[in-house]
Amino acid sequence: MDRFHLINVFVAVVDTNGFAGAARKLSISPPAVTRAINELESHLGLRLLTRTTRSVRVTESGERYVQDCRRILAEIAEADESVSGLHSAPRGRLTLTAPTLFGGIHVTPIVTEYLQRYPDVSASCLFLDRVVNLMDEGVDVAIRIGELPDSTMQAIRVGQVRRVICASPGYLETHGVPQAPDDLHQHTLVSASSVTPNPEWRLLVDGEVRSIRLQARMTTTTNDSAVAAVLSGFGITRLLSYQVATHLREGLLKTVLGEFELPPLPVHVVHREGRQASHRVRSFIDLAIERLRAEVSLH
Repeated sequence: MDRFHLINVFVAVVDTNGFAGAARKLSISPPAVTRAINELESHLGLRLLTRTTRSVRVTESGERYVQDCRRILAEIAEADESVSGLHSAPRGRLTLTAPTLFGGIHVTPIVTEYLQRYPDVSASCLFLDRVVNLMDEGVDVAIRIGELPDSTMQAIRVGQVRRVICASPGYLETHGVPQAPDDLHQHTLVSASSVTPNPEWRLLVDGEVRSIRLQARMTTTTNDSAVAAVLSGFGITRLLSYQVATHLREGLLKTVLGEFELPPLPVHVVHREGRQASHRVRSFIDLAIERLRAEVSLH
């Protein structure tokens, strides 16, 4: 049994959504694809695919297995490139993740620069406001904001961001500038942190962290909608500094209660391969570190 052949066929079936597509991709016959999948499932003792006359779907076990198979195939390709002297040119697929707005503002330019530099690499960007499990979801690199839990992942600090309270100059002129955390109770607030109408903003008061429970007039699950609301002069919100950095520089927004801010949050580039990281991953990490450390809004 050629295990390499079997997993290559399995990945092709998943990628092409069917046995016929895999056969065309690999230039083998459809019966050969069927035999390979049957042999692989028999060896593993579990069902990887659910087949009907109209479709092929990956089972839960198959979804996990295909991620491992893709990693194995990528590592084999990387080893082949190294031995054949092609290691100087990264190739293959890079999968990365970052928070939604941070990904759009800071990571996308890095990805496009990287792909222009290395034409044999493609990238999948998972820009999501949730913590993506690198192992379970087959992710190579993550940009994390905040303190990191203990883990076996490799992390390189590239900057920090502040938690800022801000509003438009027009709003502050009309409604006044809050001088102390309790003054926020008298203002129109926009909460971008949860779906609860009663957010709690943690601030530093007399050297101690204090939670201020507030009533929000507007609650939103997206940061950019909170930014749009305060830019229009609607009220005050609390966001991370990178999310409003351009508006602050242009004077469209102003920060308030800066002396009550909590310490900045670190920004890290995280990956799971350590010193054994592929050239594709290492070269992206090197570029990301260089570019993110140069960003003014991350300091």
